[in-house]
Amino acid sequence: MPAVHKLLLEEALQDSPQTRSLLSVFEEDAGTLTDYTNQLLQSMQRVYGAQNEMGLATEQLSKQLLEYEKQNFALGKGDEEVISVLQHFAKVVEELNSLHAELATQMAEKMVFPLIQFREKDLTEISTLKEIFGIATDEHEVSMVKYSRLPKKRENEKVKAEVVAEVAYSRRKQHQASLQYYCALNALQFRKRVAMLDPLLGYTQAQMNFFRKGMDVVSKKMDSFLMSVSNMTQSIQAQLDSEAESMRMSQRDLLSVDDTVYMPDRDREPVNRTLIQKAGYLNIRNKTGLVTTAWDRLYFFTQGGNLMCQPRGAVAGGMVLDLDNSSVMAVECEDRRYCFQITSPTGKTYLWEPLVLQWICSLNNISRQIYLTDNPEAVAIRLNQTAIQAVTPITSFEKKHEGSPNRERSEAQQREPKAPEPEELIAPGTPIQFDIMLPASEFLDQNRAGGRRTNPFGETEEDNSLLQQVFAVRFLGSMAVRSGHSPEVIYEAMRQVLAARAIHNIFRTAESHLMFQLQDVTQFAAHQENSRLVGFVVESQDWAEGGEEGEASYSAFVFESNTEGEKICYTISLGKEIIEAKKDPEALARLLKSMPLTSDGKFLLLEGEVGGAENGAGPDGLESEA
Repeated sequence: MPAVHKLLLEEALQDSPQTRSLLSVFEEDAGTLTDYTNQLLQSMQRVYGAQNEMGLATEQLSKQLLEYEKQNFALGKGDEEVISVLQHFAKVVEELNSLHAELATQMAEKMVFPLIQFREKDLTEISTLKEIFGIATDEHEVSMVKYSRLPKKRENEKVKAEVVAEVAYSRRKQHQASLQYYCALNALQFRKRVAMLDPLLGYTQAQMNFFRKGMDVVSKKMDSFLMSVSNMTQSIQAQLDSEAESMRMSQRDLLSVDDTVYMPDRDREPVNRTLIQKAGYLNIRNKTGLVTTAWDRLYFFTQGGNLMCQPRGAVAGGMVLDLDNSSVMAVECEDRRYCFQITSPTGKTYLWEPLVLQWICSLNNISRQIYLTDNPEAVAIRLNQTAIQAVTPITSFEKKHEGSPNRERSEAQQREPKAPEPEELIAPGTPIQFDIMLPASEFLDQNRAGGRRTNPFGETEEDNSLLQQVFAVRFLGSMAVRSGHSPEVIYEAMRQVLAARAIHNIFRTAESHLMFQLQDVTQFAAHQENSRLVGFVVESQDWAEGGEEGEASYSAFVFESNTEGEKICYTISLGKEIIEAKKDPEALARLLKSMPLTSDGKFLLLEGEVGGAENGAGPDGLESEA
């Protein structure tokens, strides 16, 4: 052991300056030791606090691992193996938690408490003895001053005896205090070494005990478990690396496209006309006030025969409208390009999107209820091929049936009245006109101006007809036909007009009002499947040279109406009956008497409205002025 500095007790009574100087060195050392002890104690208390917090943290960790199974992860399918591993880890962490709690207790007892005891007992004792020694020294100095002031000439034995006794008492007291103080300072040189080593010994023993018990917990079966978990994480990491590489390759390929892909008006791929499902963002026009509207960008998708909409952040979408028996067409909007309109029995919906043709084709396929068939894709392809064939010259229907194995069906068709050939109804290669009628706004402007609208159907300046009816329609097309007295020519014209519009991407139409005289209408009919399609044939007279009347020519006109085609045909038929009856006043009177009129006798109720006449008006509110 190295030598230890100490104060000589024999020199305490003399209290020489040399002794005082050495005492000051011991006192300075004691003060430094006190400061260092306080700092060391703070560090050890911090270690204990961290270990105590470690125990609480591991306890919380064990509980949190068990909570994983209770979480309702939306993508948690296949986590059974992870849940099992986490439960096993929770048990291990719980056992380690008990070890951490025991370690914290041992730190408190063998590390923190000895140092606190050293500070409170030994260092506090040094401080107390120093104060006592200071007081005793001061009293001794006072008694020595009294003794030095005793008079020499008039010496009083009694006073002198008292002063001498007081000096002896104070010196004795100072001697005792100095001896105790010196002994404590000398002993502190040994105690400080013990105080520094004992807490660290306890700390190390506690850690070794913790590690020893921890090794018992982490046994050989724990090694095998950790090996299996390590293999599982390596396998998952390998899958992640492979997926990350695949995503990097995909990202590189996707970003290697030309910059025109990001441009809104770039040239796009050809329209797929066989789609029966479509999804994407559209801008829909909504009313924000009585006369104001706004465009909202929302995500739309088709589901069966419904057009669905799902706002951002919504869990599911909601139905916007039923597409069955609806029509979709491109329209002109003042504040948007690439607009199209969906017209359903309940109203109109305006949408905007640059891929307008693709949406129109897809929604039109859905409105035909193709999705209800057994093989919707095949039906869509067949309808598209039929549309292409409609604008291809057809020589004869018989060529399609040559070599047909169904002889019974062929014989049955031979016994039935032979249907006219397409070339007998419409000459092959006949051009189709897609623009003939003025928009409704222009029709209204001309009426406000007092002008008379020129009608291509032979309207005269005289207006003495007994029946006038105005229908809101959209003109689809017209073409010259060879026959004017057969409904088949109207059906064939409808087929060719609709097919030509689809093939040539002509979806834009303008709403107009249909108003005509009936003298030149030779045939009219509604579509057999689409009740809103109606067509009629108009006869016109060609003039030969010299002003002589030439041969009659016929033109078929195809319209799409908001009103059922049968009502328009009924109105036309009724109008032609009135025209024929006007030649005989008695026949006209009988005809008018048989017609259902309103209560004031001014308006004629069309078919479908008679049942609602008792309630005031039909469901569509259609009345003809008589």
